[in-house]
Amino acid sequence: MTAPNRWLTTIARTLLGLLGALPLAALQRLAAALAWCSARLDTRESRVARVNVALCFARRDAATRKAMHRATLRHTACAVLECARIWTRPAAASQRWIVEVHGRELLDAARADGRGVIVAAPHLGNWELFGHYLAACGPLSIVYREPQWGPAGEILLSGRGGDAVEQLPAQPSSVRKMLKALKDGRILGILPDQQPKVGEGEFAPFFGRPALTMTLLSRLAARAGVEVVFGVARRLPDARGFAVHFLPALPGIADPDPGVATAALNAGVEACVALAPEQYQWTYKRFSRAAPGLTNPYLAGHAPAADASGDA
Repeated sequence: MTAPNRWLTTIARTLLGLLGALPLAALQRLAAALAWCSARLDTRESRVARVNVALCFARRDAATRKAMHRATLRHTACAVLECARIWTRPAAASQRWIVEVHGRELLDAARADGRGVIVAAPHLGNWELFGHYLAACGPLSIVYREPQWGPAGEILLSGRGGDAVEQLPAQPSSVRKMLKALKDGRILGILPDQQPKVGEGEFAPFFGRPALTMTLLSRLAARAGVEVVFGVARRLPDARGFAVHFLPALPGIADPDPGVATAALNAGVEACVALAPEQYQWTYKRFSRAAPGLTNPYLAGHAPAADASGDA
């Protein structure tokens, strides 16, 4: 690591450590203030969230979409600030935030007799906290996308469990290691709703709109012969903590037909989103690689007409 990056990493760790000393209620109050600023300034995240909410909830009235847009910004800010504690404190400290667990029997059944399992964890609630919970359930390998900013990568690697968690970059050269992890009976955690590169995915419906969807997860499940379980850590109101939920995957998720498999994958993500729609990461440009015949909705002039102007 270069000297400038080393200094930046040190500064970032210090700031995260200071934030991480705050209780959950204080972090979430600060997040609400940041979300208000984001809406008032109409930041990139605010604009993207508005487009996504208009696309995926077009049947809801404008007032409902506006409320969801505001709530999305608040929950996104919560997820960011909560990670200050998750990444800088022992795992046991943040795991105390988890006060409810639903569907754990699905994970246990999938891992019976030492079998590996794929856990698909969409960007809902706090997925970093969910990763810490998974690490306490058994040997864990996670697939991650390397951040563009170098210092962030080092913080993420240590904050997600360090040497206790095997971390595999989401690239073709890691597929063999992913299959080995499953063969060895490990839990393999994957964020299933990140947009893949062109050629590494298939367009499948997501809230009624075609979205380029990864085929990696389904191919791994088929080749390794393991089950897929969905899981999230949902934020509870009034800073009461989090509820972990495990949900079953549809039978077609490992289908040899990539169209069937990706449709089942997105249906599983939608089932997770239904638990708390406002806690999903609608600030992500999920539809930027448009299907044939469609345009990128995030480009100027292509946003849904009903929500093209700021309504924050």
